[in-house]
Amino acid sequence: MIIAVVLLSLGLIITLLFVLYSQLQLRHINRQLAKRLSEHTNQPISLQLMNAELNHLVANMNKCLKAEEMLRLESFQEEKRFKELISNISHDLRTPLTAIRGYQQLLEKGPLTEEQKQKLSLAQKHAKELERLIDQFFEYSYLTSAEPELHLEKINLTNLAIECIAMFVTQIEERQLFVSIEETGAVFVYADQEMCKRIVQNLVRNSIQHASGSTHVKLSVQQGYASLTFANAVTNSANLETDRLFDRFYTGSHHTSRKSTGLGLSIVRLLAEQMGGRASAVIKQSRLAVTVELPLS
Repeated sequence: MIIAVVLLSLGLIITLLFVLYSQLQLRHINRQLAKRLSEHTNQPISLQLMNAELNHLVANMNKCLKAEEMLRLESFQEEKRFKELISNISHDLRTPLTAIRGYQQLLEKGPLTEEQKQKLSLAQKHAKELERLIDQFFEYSYLTSAEPELHLEKINLTNLAIECIAMFVTQIEERQLFVSIEETGAVFVYADQEMCKRIVQNLVRNSIQHASGSTHVKLSVQQGYASLTFANAVTNSANLETDRLFDRFYTGSHHTSRKSTGLGLSIVRLLAEQMGGRASAVIKQSRLAVTVELPLS
């Protein structure tokens, strides 16, 4: 009986020691993982003492960590190659376009009939549109392939919107459009200023390109977000799919002759989401309203 009690006691002691030993090993592994995360090191996980099962576990963990690191490096290299490819494509597209624009300018200076002037003006318009699409393609490709470097700060969105609209006064007048801004107090957002500027500029360009008549701009505040809306009348509104307006090169119904919206609105949504915001569109009484919401300051 005494021998049995002694053996049982020894068994309990050995079990407790094994549990304690395992806890120490697991704690050591956890500390190493925490260090890898906090210091961004590639140091493999090691054990202080030998144990077959724990050694097997740590070996598999190191294999997974190494595979993850290789994937991260491959992703980084792939991103770098993609950026170089986009840059090369952009350069290859811009070079002949620059030559075309140059020859158009030379023709413009020469003696032309009225019919030739009209045809040249049309060719210049299409060349300018192509240049805009190339710029948007380059910008969109870069934004979707790179991690955004945000410089968040308090921004007066009201002033920024007014300044951006003022930059397009000439184009607005050429299209015989009228832009009205609903009076509101200063609305401040916590966002990246350059990204905000690009959002508003793309909204203005989209309005100039597709608006019919007047454009109404409204800023408001609701549920922790600043809301910026561009609303204008559009033709063939029944054929527009608002849930697809932010898709790349969305062209509306294929039964209509409506031209592509390009990448402007896709860039708007992408930039808004990168800053923790969102973009949406609705159609009511033949008027399209595109809204961007950004976090309040």
